[in-house]
Amino acid sequence: MKITEYDYNLPEELIAQSPLEPRDSSRLMILNREKQEIEHKKFYNIIDYFQKGDLLVRNSTKVIPARLFGQKETGGILEVFLLKRIDLNKWEVLLKPAKKLKLEQVLYFGENKELKATLIEIKDDGNRILSFEYEGIFEEILDRLGQMPLPPYIGEKLKEKDRYQTVYAQKGESVAAPTAGLHFTKELFKKLEEKGVEIVDVYLEVGLGTFRPVQVDDIKDHKMHSETFEVPEESANKINKAKKEGRRIIAIGTTSVRTIESAVNENGEVEAKKDDTSIFIYPGYKFNFIDGLITNFHLPKSTLLMLVSALASKDFIFRAYEEAVEEKYRFFSFGDAMFII
Repeated sequence: MKITEYDYNLPEELIAQSPLEPRDSSRLMILNREKQEIEHKKFYNIIDYFQKGDLLVRNSTKVIPARLFGQKETGGILEVFLLKRIDLNKWEVLLKPAKKLKLEQVLYFGENKELKATLIEIKDDGNRILSFEYEGIFEEILDRLGQMPLPPYIGEKLKEKDRYQTVYAQKGESVAAPTAGLHFTKELFKKLEEKGVEIVDVYLEVGLGTFRPVQVDDIKDHKMHSETFEVPEESANKINKAKKEGRRIIAIGTTSVRTIESAVNENGEVEAKKDDTSIFIYPGYKFNFIDGLITNFHLPKSTLLMLVSALASKDFIFRAYEEAVEEKYRFFSFGDAMFII
């Protein structure tokens, strides 16, 4: 399968630069796989497409303000993007400009230099390892000094940090939001529960690799970045029970799909576990548990576009994307959504 098969033309003005208010006022495209039909709705209409007994799986990871700006002793400013925590005080990071900081050199953050970082390793892939020093609680300092890690295609500054966070975020150190979840409100979840929909939480710490375009010609040669996931025991039990009873299992976002599919054991059940995954789902993949997916419109040549093509068929997805462009849907992180059923 060639990467060129997953490319499409998108007018730049359709890339959403800011979120809509309220959250559930975005547009919603319904893709009915059985009928091969497309409908156009508002996101708050999604309640009409659920039925009693459905199980809804959401990735309740928390996004950290992973973008920092540090100053060298000489005065130079560098951008630090936290990628993954290695241990209590060490992080794998992206540095810009990377070559401006040498091994053992120090960066200071904040007016009072309340956070200090030393470059201790340069990795083969170009990423750096920083060791941080501080007094107090790192998460509280990061919340004060850091900025939310918006994707590069968003040029506008975010007015409120919480707007790049789902209303159900609980824990974790994601450096990108599970964006399909940004459309949900607490009121919408309440209505779903009143309708008899069961909601369970899983966790996958979203990394930048999830969104990066595939660079190889043959997609089978692509290697996914590893991400940490967790399926709590209660969630695993409820997912397995729903499967045995023949109830629909619907995922909010591709990260929820990848979490569930990564936790399937040799007996065909979802196992309660915490582990790393580099699962890559593309057409030809046989889904074990997913009957429906709520997702955003994804970047050309991205692994996310391949995942939804695996679920709904490439032809149907690309027909839907063509229609979305014609109807001027908003694309990517702050854009509109689709519900594949």
